[in-house]
Amino acid sequence: MRGNGPLALIFHGMFVVIMLAPIVVVCLVAFTPEGYLSLPTNGFSLRWFRAIANYPEFVRAFWISLGLGALSSFVALLFAVPAALAIARYKFRGRDALAALFLSPLMIPHVVLGIAFLRFFTSIGMGGSFAALIIAHVIVVFPFALRLTLAAATGMDLSVEMAAISLGAGGWTLFRRVTLPLILPGVVSGWALAFIQSFDDLTMTVFLAAPGTETLPVRMFLYIQDNIDPLVTSVSACVIAITMTALILLDRFYGLDRVLAGRSDTGQ
Repeated sequence: MRGNGPLALIFHGMFVVIMLAPIVVVCLVAFTPEGYLSLPTNGFSLRWFRAIANYPEFVRAFWISLGLGALSSFVALLFAVPAALAIARYKFRGRDALAALFLSPLMIPHVVLGIAFLRFFTSIGMGGSFAALIIAHVIVVFPFALRLTLAAATGMDLSVEMAAISLGAGGWTLFRRVTLPLILPGVVSGWALAFIQSFDDLTMTVFLAAPGTETLPVRMFLYIQDNIDPLVTSVSACVIAITMTALILLDRFYGLDRVLAGRSDTGQ
């Protein structure tokens, strides 16, 4: 195969720079000693990282976002795995329509979903509750979990399951010992993508969050409406550092290639 030429390398380099530049700028601004948004041209300071301790609302909102993302993505997987197996394995009337229904939240703007959820949960007395946030996030992140799990289930070799059944494996044993390990890369990547979508969602969540259930994106959005200091950049830098650490640990103990590409340890 021919290697990439100079133009391709320049294009790829520019693409990487353009993608990383906003993240680098945010991290640099977080270390500024000034009281306004500026690059740390006069030296580096941890002033705004120490200032996070004076605003426990950000810490509380971070834990709310973490719990909300983990719980909603897990619940979404509980529905996504059986739905993906049913759609991938069986041919029945309305299968394509059912798959389109499951993926339909991807086609609806989050502003519309936020207003609709607000009206619905308010009418049934659940407005501003954490349970309402979980239900809304499960609906929104379900297509992401389903899509990747469905891709893994579609490419699964059914002969392995047939062999297990012929050896006397029951339904639960078959799923736990054969089916789940085969689709595990898709399940893990689906959970990860669903978690990212839930943790990062602002457009819909801002309609549903109450003072006791504010997520980190909502808290940051409300803060920058009244303040222009670099505190939000320091919070963003902390989130970036936590994300990078999680990715490094995930790559060390599980393998990012298995999560992102569904590859095994041998690359098959």
